[in-house]
Amino acid sequence: MSRVSFFLLAGLLSGGSLLAADYPVRPVPFTAVTLTAGLWHARQETNCRITLPFALQQCAVSKRIDNFDLAAETMQRRTAGETHFQNVPATKFPFDDSDVFKALEGAAYCLSLQPDPEVQKRVDGFTARIAAAQEPDGYLYTFRTMHPDSPVNSRMDAQRWLKDSQASHELYNIAHLYEAGVAHAQADPASILLDVCLKNAELLQRDFGDGQPQIAPGHPGIEMALAKLYRQTADRRWLGLAKFFLDARGFSNNPYNQNHKPVIQQREAVGHAVRANYLYSGMADVAALAGDPRYLEAITAIWEDVVGSKLHLTGGCGALADGEAYGAAYELPHQCYNETCAAVGFLLWNQRMFLMTGDGKYMDVFERTLHNGFLSGVSLSGDRFFYPNPLAYDGKEAFNHDHAGRAPWFGCACCPPNVLRTMASLGGSVYATQADRLYVNLYASSVARVDIQGSSVKIEQKTDYPWDGTISLAVDPSQPIPFTLCVRIPHWVRGRPLPSDLYTYDDPTPAAWSVSVNGKSLAVELKNGYATIDRTWQAGDAVTVRLPMPPRRVMANPRVAAARGQIALERGPIVYCLEGIDNGGSVFDCVVPVGATVVPVRKPALLGGVVVLEIADAQRLSATPDGQETQRMMPAVAVPYAFWNNRGLTPMTVWVHASTESHGR
Repeated sequence: MSRVSFFLLAGLLSGGSLLAADYPVRPVPFTAVTLTAGLWHARQETNCRITLPFALQQCAVSKRIDNFDLAAETMQRRTAGETHFQNVPATKFPFDDSDVFKALEGAAYCLSLQPDPEVQKRVDGFTARIAAAQEPDGYLYTFRTMHPDSPVNSRMDAQRWLKDSQASHELYNIAHLYEAGVAHAQADPASILLDVCLKNAELLQRDFGDGQPQIAPGHPGIEMALAKLYRQTADRRWLGLAKFFLDARGFSNNPYNQNHKPVIQQREAVGHAVRANYLYSGMADVAALAGDPRYLEAITAIWEDVVGSKLHLTGGCGALADGEAYGAAYELPHQCYNETCAAVGFLLWNQRMFLMTGDGKYMDVFERTLHNGFLSGVSLSGDRFFYPNPLAYDGKEAFNHDHAGRAPWFGCACCPPNVLRTMASLGGSVYATQADRLYVNLYASSVARVDIQGSSVKIEQKTDYPWDGTISLAVDPSQPIPFTLCVRIPHWVRGRPLPSDLYTYDDPTPAAWSVSVNGKSLAVELKNGYATIDRTWQAGDAVTVRLPMPPRRVMANPRVAAARGQIALERGPIVYCLEGIDNGGSVFDCVVPVGATVVPVRKPALLGGVVVLEIADAQRLSATPDGQETQRMMPAVAVPYAFWNNRGLTPMTVWVHASTESHGR
């Protein structure tokens, strides 16, 4: 297919008209949504201005991009007659290629939002070096190409693909290549990266299209990527391959990479959390695009397992450092792992569940992870990162892959470019449409242009969310048009942290939320977590949503042993923590008893402008020299969990004692 005809086809596909099936609900593309002010605008600006060039520089400094040059050199010199020439990799891991691909995907998103000739030049240079490293038949895996006569790493087999079900990451790498290629094709039709992807996909079709060898990818991701390639090209071979790789699972007893049962029989989240969440996202894609409900049945049960018993209050998942894995039900220690990449995968999975069902509970969980367990993964400066995201820290331990506190990069650097690409494309999660419905899923000051039933609608959102719960929506259709505006009313407003009993508020009284149109209060009905407003909309219509944000004391299900006798603090979608820097250097002795007065206070000069919680009548526990326990009144201050460790090393905890009697439990 010529490049011109391909992009004509891609243009037709932008409305999904050529796909036999797809998600019933469609996200409004991030390119149609501009974040204009507030928390997420600021973080996205930092992401494009600081994180992107930093990530590209780290790909160079860490020599990840050099591996592509070494692979190209090996091919060139062998072709020229040096038949035994080989290069040794410049880096440690065969999956280092994927970090470059993720950084390039994030670059495509950032350049779509903010064109930058210097960054574009560097990206084009990276792309050319990647293309040069591709073997003539389409294979692209630098560790093999640069050293082809024998495996240069124990993760690899002498033959292609044969160790992918274990640890070679051949399919995982090209998964991120495909996602980057599609992103670049949409951002820049002149980019050659999609051509590289399609050449590689043709190889996959030749090698696996007949159903053999039946290899279950050791690290899922290729399933989502092939679905994305199918959506971009309408070539059903790529969807068929995605389904093939899903259905190859279940033929070895390995829960670590979810290969213990056929995917349609799985009902619990097990094993490596990033692998798991990527797999479940791929299952959602195939369920939607292939119209197969068996995958949806499985991931619905798995989602209920996670949200009912395996999710930290911050929306972090994968509690165990051993295997970076989901633990048993209610195994949720405070000194947990909660990899940043697992949070990214959980966001991907939850958004897909919403797009399949239109149920706001999935976006409620998405919001919790986004504002807490994901955002904690990157510093305010945009160039320091967490790999794990614990809920308690002693202020000293080098818990972050040998770093005490945030790190500029990692030997295994999957998390920083994952943050980059997620932050850059965040606008694509704010709004969605389904026939004559417009969903408002996330609250952030923004302007979007949305197509509803063939009519253009501009929607402008103004809010100081998540610090304030008042949201103003200006609805401006190009002509009067009837449609249903669906405004998400989160579970936390309605008196529940989650759509499960894993956590509860000590006072579950729903807050008095309200919705008005043009100044007139409406008695709106909740449907699947949304306040629905049916009317013929006209230019100048204004909607005001008020979501009161009282501070809440949170308790965990009694089966969560780590949190017995303890409480945590929330306000709106934000989970709070105590840092030693605000609390006399100590946090693990703090008690916030029932009846304590918790006051939200806006601090414009603190941490970029946050709301803190001040507890004037908090108590502190200590021991006398003879071992007697004493208590004293001492005010406490809690800050948003996602912002911890931006002011140096200091102890931190999310959970504190609920009473003096609970101390030591």
